[in-house]
Amino acid sequence: MTLVRVALAVGLTLGVLVAPLDAAEQPARKVYRIGYIGNFPPTPSTAFLLSAFTNGLREYGYVEGRNLTIEFRWANGHEERYPELVRDLVHADVQLVVTAQTPAALALKEGAKILPVVLLGPSHPVEAGLVQSLARPGGTITGLSNQAGDLDAKILQLAREFVPKLSRLAVLWTPANQGSVLSLETVQALASKEGISVLPVSARSRDDLESVFSALTRERSDVLYVHGTYLSQAVPIGQLAIRNRLPTISVFTSMTRDGLLISYSPDFAGIFRRGAYYVDRIFKDTKPADLPVEQPTKFDLAINMRTTKALGLVMPPSLLLRADEVIE
Repeated sequence: MTLVRVALAVGLTLGVLVAPLDAAEQPARKVYRIGYIGNFPPTPSTAFLLSAFTNGLREYGYVEGRNLTIEFRWANGHEERYPELVRDLVHADVQLVVTAQTPAALALKEGAKILPVVLLGPSHPVEAGLVQSLARPGGTITGLSNQAGDLDAKILQLAREFVPKLSRLAVLWTPANQGSVLSLETVQALASKEGISVLPVSARSRDDLESVFSALTRERSDVLYVHGTYLSQAVPIGQLAIRNRLPTISVFTSMTRDGLLISYSPDFAGIFRRGAYYVDRIFKDTKPADLPVEQPTKFDLAINMRTTKALGLVMPPSLLLRADEVIE
């Protein structure tokens, strides 16, 4: 055997022997585990929110299937299941949990007292008892709010713009959701100052929506304010509203795209993307109590002109000129 062949054979043998040793010496890649609690799984019109969150995580170096696992849990309209879902995530050994739902956050505060929680835009975090204050959250919960208190005032203002003689405002709310309860109370207080009566209505399921709209027609409501707790039911709500000739308004642009008349919405995609910042800071050992709760600074006015025409309305030019999105 030539010297070259001997050297090559020895080199290959050593390579086989050494390679496994080098691999064994390399530290295993750390895998982060996040819990995500929501009410309903994403729909075609809401999937962009979850995508914004995972894209934000990717910008900070957290990639599903590589160094990140996300454990999803869905209540599917049964908010009484949140404590059970919290226990599931605790047993799954997640390092923190994110949620956009006030009831889920309250269940986490009660059932997972030491687990960090990042809020993705629920309303009234202080009033609901989730944090001590926006500047100093205290405890284990922080993240972003949707500034719903100020939004309720804007919703009432907009409703009066496209229905100048507004006297009866219906509110489709969810009694089991503390954020929805607080929003209703805010609207009631604001409306009473302007001589507007408020009619609260709620629906446990899609089957209840028919009877809700029948009641609203009997009560001769002028406008229906739809809370974000009905995000996944925007399409049937929009269809029933058109059938019953009832203008609708919300704080979610996606609801307007799904058929509601008008919305004034914070940039929820931006909120979800920004949530990744909080996740990264917590993974890098910053305490949630030291991360102030942020509020949105960008808001969009959206108008659905197809719905406007179907309702036989004439949208004021002043609103159309201010609209960030007009759906034709």
